[in-house]
Amino acid sequence: MDRFERFDDAYYQRFYEDPKTQVYTEEDHDALARFVFGFARWNQLTIKSVLDIGAGVGHWKSWLQANASGIRYTGTEVSQAMCKRFGHQHRDIARWRDRKKYDLIVCQGVLQYLPDPDVAPAIANIAAMAKGLVYLEITTRGDLRENCDLTRTDQEIYVRNGSYYRGILAGHFITVGCGLWWPKEVPAPFYELEIPPLGK
Repeated sequence: MDRFERFDDAYYQRFYEDPKTQVYTEEDHDALARFVFGFARWNQLTIKSVLDIGAGVGHWKSWLQANASGIRYTGTEVSQAMCKRFGHQHRDIARWRDRKKYDLIVCQGVLQYLPDPDVAPAIANIAAMAKGLVYLEITTRGDLRENCDLTRTDQEIYVRNGSYYRGILAGHFITVGCGLWWPKEVPAPFYELEIPPLGK
């Protein structure tokens, strides 16, 4: 049985397309994308290429087409249904690493679905492809307890503490805040107090 079989049309209809049960609206996503690109502009970061891991119903693809034409977009998905509908590449981030590097990598709502042995390889693959900003959204145990609307949040995930992810991410990235990360292998273009102390 395909371990990604549950990511079918019904899954995306419930959590991403039905207004009564969707996690985000198009307006929510528009605000997120404008935040990420606004942060990049403020820090004089040029975004010419975007890798969207777990591209789903194509929110990032649609937003970029409408608001940032000319950017090279690559969307990947484990869902065969979404690949067929939106033209994403069928890829498993725990087992795939592109030879290209990207100015912005988006990995939204993906890592919490991976079993423990796959999380570290997935993060290492993301880091290897990151030329600059990475936006991560990962639901944690604390989020389920304090932040999420449980009527709209998929709870069939690997429920882990935030410290679990931070520990793995710290080997590859520095945090910039609000879900944004920067690869350690790339000189950071931020002021001193905008990032953690060196070595943290």
